[in-house]
Amino acid sequence: MWNIALLLQNIKINQLNTMQEEVLAKQESLSNLLLLSPTGSGKTLAYLLAAISHINKELKACQVLIIAPTRELVLQIENVNKQLGTGLKISSCYGGHKREIEEQNLIEAPHIIIGTPGRLADHLRRGSIKTQNIQTLILDEYDKNLEFGFEEEVKEIVQQLSALKNTLLVSATAQAQIPPFIPFENAQQLNYIESDEQEKQQLKIEILDCTTETKEERLFQLICHNGDRPSIVFCNHRADVEDLSQYLKSRGIYNEYYHGAMEQRDRETALCKFRNGTSYILITTDIASRGLDIPFIRYIIHYNIAPTLEIFTHRNGRTARMDASGTAIIMIGAQEYAPSYLGEQYEHKTLRAPFNVPDKPQWSTLYISLGKKDKVNKIDVVGFLSQVGQLKKEDIGLIEVKDFCAFVAVRRSRLAKAFELIKGQKIKNKKAKIELAK
Repeated sequence: MWNIALLLQNIKINQLNTMQEEVLAKQESLSNLLLLSPTGSGKTLAYLLAAISHINKELKACQVLIIAPTRELVLQIENVNKQLGTGLKISSCYGGHKREIEEQNLIEAPHIIIGTPGRLADHLRRGSIKTQNIQTLILDEYDKNLEFGFEEEVKEIVQQLSALKNTLLVSATAQAQIPPFIPFENAQQLNYIESDEQEKQQLKIEILDCTTETKEERLFQLICHNGDRPSIVFCNHRADVEDLSQYLKSRGIYNEYYHGAMEQRDRETALCKFRNGTSYILITTDIASRGLDIPFIRYIIHYNIAPTLEIFTHRNGRTARMDASGTAIIMIGAQEYAPSYLGEQYEHKTLRAPFNVPDKPQWSTLYISLGKKDKVNKIDVVGFLSQVGQLKKEDIGLIEVKDFCAFVAVRRSRLAKAFELIKGQKIKNKKAKIELAK
């Protein structure tokens, strides 16, 4: 048996919330479960603890398979898993990651495999993943997994899980139908969405009229009005994301953009710079509405109106998380109307001049070409920047160490001097390329 209290200590949590306790209770016996709970409520921890409780640590075989729709969600799940400190072997599989490295990690079968549908199906076809001991299947954001383009891969995976005893479907919305190929007989349901009145009260919804100016100009005014509060701007199309980012930069608004067609490193860089305060503004498509661990978002700005209530709900799930509050602002242009799914649950946003460009963020981000696979961790990075770069602790911000690189926030006012000191230096006797993250 696992000591749940000890695992919680590892992630600095005193006790589980009601939803997490109920998931554990229902999973004491292997049984199919549909978990519906708002974004930020701790679903990942809930289903991981439930799955771990049935793993035989001595059996060197994959026993739990977790499918997630995006690489970012895969990495987030993996991170929570590692923080628990169970000692279980975990492997992640996703597009943009070298398949050869994944295949090497799968030779000695991990207890838990986490992956995106396409990459998992590819490994199954190649025989890299052995399925005979997989008893638990978890589909996180199951509705997104089953959308067009993912359903066939999920079906292919499920059909190879002959030893399956337990299926968990997890989502923050209850919109999707469960297809017949999902083994879900006698399933139980936990629905924490409809009764979650506190979250509804925390999220304020506002309408911003954009009929007298262009939407671009109105967004500029809105950002100036809001100041340096972290904000995500949602567009419906990739082209709009890049065009809008360029327009705001031309007006002096520093921002990052993020969409699914970007290279993996560029996506990681954009998210890191937004998380660590190098940028207050992230402009993105709906790819950022699910599975991204970005705390403390104050404003969600719907530059383009979300076409459905489900998409609107997922976008807003980036803010007003748990004990925080947030505001969703819907920009309504000429020949546009407030979406019918809002009902009357909104206020009208008023902006008043002058519209002054917010000050530049206090942080910049350094890229370091060494990561976990090079045996470099956060402590190594802090030591290097402190000793070689002569930075004080308060001048070093959020550090994110990936497999083959690291991103670190450095106070902008100290960056130039520190960069001259660390340029060309080694970390743990390894030569590192160090540059300003672009």
